[in-house]
Amino acid sequence: MSTFDIENYLKERKSLIDRSLDRYLRESKKHPQTLYRAMHYGVFSGGKRLRPILLLAAGELFGGKHRFLLPFACALELIHTYSIIHDDLPALDNDDLRRGELANHKVFGEGIALLAGDALLTEAFHLMSRPQVMEALKPRLVLEALNEIAHAAGIGGMVGGQAVDLEAEGQEVNIATVEYIHVRKTGALILTAARMGARIGGATPKELSRISRFGEFLGLAFQIADDILDARGQSGGKGGARQARDRERKKATYPSVVGLAASKARVQELLQHCLKEIELFGKDADPLRGIAHYVVERTL
Repeated sequence: MSTFDIENYLKERKSLIDRSLDRYLRESKKHPQTLYRAMHYGVFSGGKRLRPILLLAAGELFGGKHRFLLPFACALELIHTYSIIHDDLPALDNDDLRRGELANHKVFGEGIALLAGDALLTEAFHLMSRPQVMEALKPRLVLEALNEIAHAAGIGGMVGGQAVDLEAEGQEVNIATVEYIHVRKTGALILTAARMGARIGGATPKELSRISRFGEFLGLAFQIADDILDARGQSGGKGGARQARDRERKKATYPSVVGLAASKARVQELLQHCLKEIELFGKDADPLRGIAHYVVERTL
């Protein structure tokens, strides 16, 4: 890690992804303008691009080319953006701010924000299933990727986790329930990002197993780290208002169940698990190591 510049890597890959997202979204300009503006506002609202960067890093490890990886990387970001637009709506988390800026529904209204999320989710699958993608990769691989990403975004993954999170508000929950929510609501797309990059890059079954375990540990670590930052009033530009609202609604978070000290210890434990899974890949896995350290060290 001493010779690898993770900050520069993240900056370069974010720039690459932003350019690709802008190019893909530009095609939507011919459609209803308010809807397009809401979609663009949601996508370009200051996100870290962790999921698409992770997909690129996993793909690069096995020799994957950016032109093959980018449609899937950008699609994951569109899915993630749809989820946070919907999360901020009054029916769910009822947040006025996202990353220090007005939430989508505060700018465009609840109806357009809802439709913008719907459109981004649908466009993600439109992007991944384009004829040129099917021609560049084996059709079976594309279909399997679509199936896995749909599962990760749906009832067995992100949406299922969101539902349990909503039902858990105001309830006394144990750590198993918190992990169930985190592994699905946040972890599913992160795991899938790592797996899809590795699969498109050409990982062997054994290599894919290691990357999958890395993705599982990283996904849980990411959400626990966010919980810690929320508990400190440092996450998402929402500060103390978000922290107070989460306490009032008794959100299912790691610190609320086991406390900050145990949460920090769990994040460090997960980091070590991440690093162990990719140890045999040597220096080629430095981007993945850097991402894992970046996720955890936000809490220090």
